[in-house]
Amino acid sequence: MASQFEARHSGQQPRRADTENQAREDLAMEIKAKTPITDTVTQLTLVRADGRDLPDWTPGSHIDVVLGPDMVRQYSLCGEPSDRRSWQVSVLYQPDGRGGSTRLHHELREGESITVRGPRNNFHLVDAPRYLFIAGGIGITPFLPMITSVDRAGAEWSLIYGGRSRRNMAFADDLKQAHHDRVTLVPADIHGRIDLARILADVTPETAVYVCGPESLLCAVEAMAAEFDNIGEIHLERFTPKTPTDAPVLDEFEVEFVRSGITVSVGSDQSILDVARAAGIPAPFSCSEGTCGTCETNIVSGLADHRDSVLSPAEQEENSTLMICISRAACPKITLDL
Repeated sequence: MASQFEARHSGQQPRRADTENQAREDLAMEIKAKTPITDTVTQLTLVRADGRDLPDWTPGSHIDVVLGPDMVRQYSLCGEPSDRRSWQVSVLYQPDGRGGSTRLHHELREGESITVRGPRNNFHLVDAPRYLFIAGGIGITPFLPMITSVDRAGAEWSLIYGGRSRRNMAFADDLKQAHHDRVTLVPADIHGRIDLARILADVTPETAVYVCGPESLLCAVEAMAAEFDNIGEIHLERFTPKTPTDAPVLDEFEVEFVRSGITVSVGSDQSILDVARAAGIPAPFSCSEGTCGTCETNIVSGLADHRDSVLSPAEQEENSTLMICISRAACPKITLDL
């Protein structure tokens, strides 16, 4: 899945940037297989070119796929986490998109080489007695390993899976055959849209609710969840960045990169990532729009003006990390661990 990420994490400790995952080197991979799943979804099986084992990963993880000098796309890993020999990603063909799905569907062939970074996880599967998964379209992909994990653990769970039509809902038949009544399929051409109000009204406070799909679905769940007192945590994974509704707090500010010993000014037309790279400071990045989490950086001091689509409101309030590609400072000077 080409995706951008927002997740709300459990746990009481302040969030810290996952520098170990960020530092992982590029992996030279080979496309072992391309398998049509539906008319518009193709699954790619990737293996390491050197034949070595792949890094481990957990349900909810994604990888960066380098498709060109200025074309990096994020896709959810949807295979078996215990498989260290191959990774699977499923890609929706979007003819009016930014070109990544066209390249993967129609240009790259089995046996060709490709560069991959990661994996990283901004959509962690938390411990809970029961789970509700709500998927829209290609948003089903991160839920495949999650469902496998919670089902093996014996937890209660259910999946509501919507799509435009049954024939284009990837993995729908396999999920229904394997899990029967735990899976509810809602093809829009037959049943209309998912009845979120009815579904969310029945959620218990101890249920972990996970949602992935188009922005309209995520916004609808967020709006409805705010009206119910019975809902605890909502975990979201976004495809596209949220549009900021307010102007930046400051047009200009200073940033100190404490490990590099460099202090520079950030102008209104610059990002923190821009000035870091101009100063020769190595800073990992990928999407440059605050959605993939690659550039997440620890805050040493100062207050962030968060503009990203990764951190939950509670995590932003913690002021422990920020995405330097898009977030700014809400104070004259901010100090970062770079």
